[in-house]
Amino acid sequence: MAPVDPHSFTDSSHPFATHVSLSMYFDFASSTIHASSLLTLPTPYSGPISLDVRSLSIISVVDPQTLTPLPFSLSTVPEPIKGQHLTVSLSNHSSFLVAFSTSPSSSALQWLSPPQTFKKTFPFVYTQCQAIHARSVFPCQDTPAARLRYSARLNVPRQLSAVMAARHIERRSPVSGEAAMACDDALWCADGRVVEEFVMEQPVPPYLFAFAVGEIGFREVGPRTRVYSESVPGLLDAAEREFAGTEEMIRQGERLFGPYEWERFDLLVLPPSFPYGGMENPKMVFLTPTVIKGDASGAQVVAHELAHSWTGNLITNKTNEDFWLNEGFTTYAERRIVEVVQGEERAALSIGIGWRGLNEEMERFKDNMEFTKLKTKQEGVDPDDIYSRVPYEKGFQFLWRIERQIGRPAFDEFIKKYIATFKFQSIDTETFLNFLKANIPGIETQIDLVLWTEGTSIPSDAFEPVSNIYIKIVSLAKEFKLGRMPREDEVADWQGQEWELYLENLPKSVEASQVVSLDARYSLAESKDYEVKVAFLQLAISSGCREYYSEVEKTLKEVGRMKYLRPLYTALVQGSGKEEEKILAKRVFAEARDCYHPIAQGVVESILSKHL
Repeated sequence: MAPVDPHSFTDSSHPFATHVSLSMYFDFASSTIHASSLLTLPTPYSGPISLDVRSLSIISVVDPQTLTPLPFSLSTVPEPIKGQHLTVSLSNHSSFLVAFSTSPSSSALQWLSPPQTFKKTFPFVYTQCQAIHARSVFPCQDTPAARLRYSARLNVPRQLSAVMAARHIERRSPVSGEAAMACDDALWCADGRVVEEFVMEQPVPPYLFAFAVGEIGFREVGPRTRVYSESVPGLLDAAEREFAGTEEMIRQGERLFGPYEWERFDLLVLPPSFPYGGMENPKMVFLTPTVIKGDASGAQVVAHELAHSWTGNLITNKTNEDFWLNEGFTTYAERRIVEVVQGEERAALSIGIGWRGLNEEMERFKDNMEFTKLKTKQEGVDPDDIYSRVPYEKGFQFLWRIERQIGRPAFDEFIKKYIATFKFQSIDTETFLNFLKANIPGIETQIDLVLWTEGTSIPSDAFEPVSNIYIKIVSLAKEFKLGRMPREDEVADWQGQEWELYLENLPKSVEASQVVSLDARYSLAESKDYEVKVAFLQLAISSGCREYYSEVEKTLKEVGRMKYLRPLYTALVQGSGKEEEKILAKRVFAEARDCYHPIAQGVVESILSKHL
């Protein structure tokens, strides 16, 4: 066996499927999907083919023309990270049909009961397939090296609707014979069911496969953009206002990086349990409701997901070991878009917060410096466990270093050429570096490319941002140690980012009385901006301010975004003599667990098991 990817059973000697056609029957009562998947290969093939599977029941594998069973085997003991290995034996086949069912414990799917939704009327289900969770929705070669086009028929209860990271074809009544072995016709065509049909014509890596089903409404916010969410008027209205400037960001992205290749850029605001800030699913970005801040600053997350339309979705890392190619490039691209749309000071603040975050990650990984590299070795490592800001911020710093070396105009031309050359391909770090050296001759004599991509820690030629607002905020944070709180006139025009940068630059532990005084003046614990609220609550925990623990508990129970769960649970359980805090963390997780997405559950469990 010649593996393509340390996180997949995919074999490099086997052909990659080029298309999958899915029929999916959603059974909310049992939190399962009864489904079939028709996988198409580029040419007829004889021999074994390896697929990734996790928490799926494989019912049958057949020749789609004759419905003759095809031999298959499924490894009996799941590997902790990769799941199960499905091997299908083909004999001059160019396609094969797999009938299967998902499990309620699918790591990609979160099934929400009505009380767990905003409107509390109907159930809701959504996917989160990055990094290696598509295999728990359908059998596939679950590696970004294998790009797929797909079509999908989603059979859902009539009172619900479906959205996908794909083009919507139609909503219609079910048709007899189209279930393709997903379930029998009587179930597929039962009263009260409707089929939503979608197609994705561009080849995408499996982790970008995405759908959501629930009571979903939308608002038009631009010629290429609708914002969707549960059909709660207040939520839709707030999202419409927050993301009103999306079309201008798309236009600036095109000016910087070339044509937008995905037709639409729709946004779906998910229930609070969504584990990430945003997920760049093409045509339909998924967002946490915590990005709706009321001042349009949440659009920065949208700028990041939009930038992925070029760097990540159009050019993709070949495996998670090259994740920086997705995220470092996208962080760079996001800040270029923000600089044009919101100004240089806003971009500088973002770089400053990122710089602080990068230094914190060096501390987090001090016992495992492998994960401070850009190009990492991840054999036997769960990508969710080592997810960090390193690929984002060290990757950004690397590209910013190249820009400073050759000048922005030359770097802009390089990026446009890079995107045009590799679009709809999955590449590795070596491919990028070879392209860089070929197009910027002598760059390897000016910048130590090996140190940047394979070295640990932060290279000495990385760059802390310089801007008036950044310097002012950092110096105010230093004065806090001496007992000086910022005056109201100094913070009068501060938004969430300014407060976030200020709080993150305070000493990790200060006098409890100082924390209380700061909050008494500026009401940070009640901030509507979770970046500010969580940064303040971390400070309160580390300073032993127990009067804020009820607010910590409330926060951990109302959001499922890992950016907030990880630091708050870690602050509660890390360090000695924290028995009360550890009991609190354990109790809150036990009570909130079912409201978290399976990926977030796993992350919190690993934090608690490490420290309890």
